[in-house]
Amino acid sequence: MNSPTHLITNVSVLGGEPTDLLLRDGVVAAVGQISIAEDAEVVDGTGLVALPGLVDLHTHLREPGREDAETVLSGTRAAARGGFTAVHAMANTEPVADTAGVVEQVWRLGREGGYCDVHPVGAVTVGLAGERLAELGAMADSAARVRVFSDDGHCVSDAVLMRRALEYVKAFDGVVAQHAQEPRLTEGAQMNEGELSGRLGLAGWPAVAEEAIIARDCLLAAHVGSRLHVCHVSTAGSVEIVRQAKEKGWNVTAEACPHHLLLTDELAATYDPIYKVNPPLRGAADVEALRAGLADGTIDIVATDHAPHPHEDKDCEWAAAAFGMLGLETALSIVQETMVDPGLLTWEGVAERMSYAPARIGRVADQGQPIVEGAPANVVLYDPSVRRTVEASETASLSRNTPYAGRELPGRVVATFLRGRPTVLDGKLC
Repeated sequence: MNSPTHLITNVSVLGGEPTDLLLRDGVVAAVGQISIAEDAEVVDGTGLVALPGLVDLHTHLREPGREDAETVLSGTRAAARGGFTAVHAMANTEPVADTAGVVEQVWRLGREGGYCDVHPVGAVTVGLAGERLAELGAMADSAARVRVFSDDGHCVSDAVLMRRALEYVKAFDGVVAQHAQEPRLTEGAQMNEGELSGRLGLAGWPAVAEEAIIARDCLLAAHVGSRLHVCHVSTAGSVEIVRQAKEKGWNVTAEACPHHLLLTDELAATYDPIYKVNPPLRGAADVEALRAGLADGTIDIVATDHAPHPHEDKDCEWAAAAFGMLGLETALSIVQETMVDPGLLTWEGVAERMSYAPARIGRVADQGQPIVEGAPANVVLYDPSVRRTVEASETASLSRNTPYAGRELPGRVVATFLRGRPTVLDGKLC
C-alpha cells in the first residue's frame, strides 16, 4: 500500500534555510520550492527542524516475557513519539533472544506494529549466561538479519569467549556490543563509587570496572580484526580509552546515553530508585568528558538504553529496585539541552550521532539517510523553540520510570514519518 503524499512547507532541513519537502511513495520526492500538489496533505514546517528519522542502537522492548513492563507495540509507539524510525531491541527478554526463532518473533512484532522498524539484537551467549556462544550464525541468516549481538545487562567477562564472538561475527560483518562491567569489581554495587557513595552508605561502583573491560576488548578487537561497539560509556577514563583505540585505527565505536549526558550521581542522595541505572550516574567531570567526547566524535552515537520497568520494580527501597530508566521520548530534548544549545553540536551533528552513525554501525541500509531527493522518507519534524514539562503519565510506554518527570526540557517532536507514512502528527500518535 502506497504512503499518502505529504508536502512539508517552509521547514529547515538540519537547521538550514527554510525549504519544502515532498514525501511521496515512501521517498523524498522533491526538495526545494514546491507548488502545492493537489493530492498532498500539507504540513506547515515553519519554525521546525527536519532531521532524518532517528535510529536507536540500544532499546529494551521487554517482549517476549515482560509484557507488564513494555511490548514491542508500546515501545515502538514511544519511539515514534521521540522521533525514532528504527530501534534495535536488546536480547534480555524471557526467553532470551539467543535463537533464530526468538529474534524473528520480535522482528515480526515490529513489522505488525508499524510504528518504527525493529531490528533485534541477538545474545552473544546462550541465556546471557556467559558460558557458550549462542546461535550467532543462525540469527544472522534469519529473517531478522541480525547484525548486532550483545549480552547487555551482563558483561561477556570471559576473555576467550569474547574473542571467539568477535572472530565469529566477522563472517557476516556483525558487531559485538559489549556491556562493559567487570562483575567481580561490582558485586553488590549500587551507585558510582566515590565520596558520596561512602556518605550515603551505598556500595560503590568503581569506574575501573567499566574501563578495564573496554581496554581489554579494544585490544581483542584489534587482535582479531573485528568490530567492537561499547555500550553506554559513562566515565571520563572510558572516553579516553576509546579515543586512544580510534587513534590507533582500531574498529571500535561507542555510545553515550542521554541520562549520562545530563544527570549526575548527586541524585542518588534522594535515595529515589528512579535514578538507579546500570552503569550508574557518574560525577560532573564524567558528564563533561562524555559531552566533549560526543562533540569531537570519540563517542559515535547517542543511544537511549530505554529500560522500562513496572511500578513495583521501582517503587521500593533502593537496594531492591531494578536498574534502568525510560529514554525514547526524551532523548532528542536532552541532546538539544546538553549538546545543541551550548554549541557543542549542530543539527547536522545530531543527525550524524542519532541517525547516520547508528544505522551504519547496525548495518541498517534503509535508515539513517540524508534528506535528499530519492532517499527513504524517514523524517522527523522537531520544534526546538518550545519548552515542556515532562509528565510521566503521558508517556506512550507501559512503564512510568522516567527520571525527568516534572523537569522542564526543550523541544518537541511535532511529526515523525516512516517511509512517508506519518506515525506522529502534531505530537500525537497516528
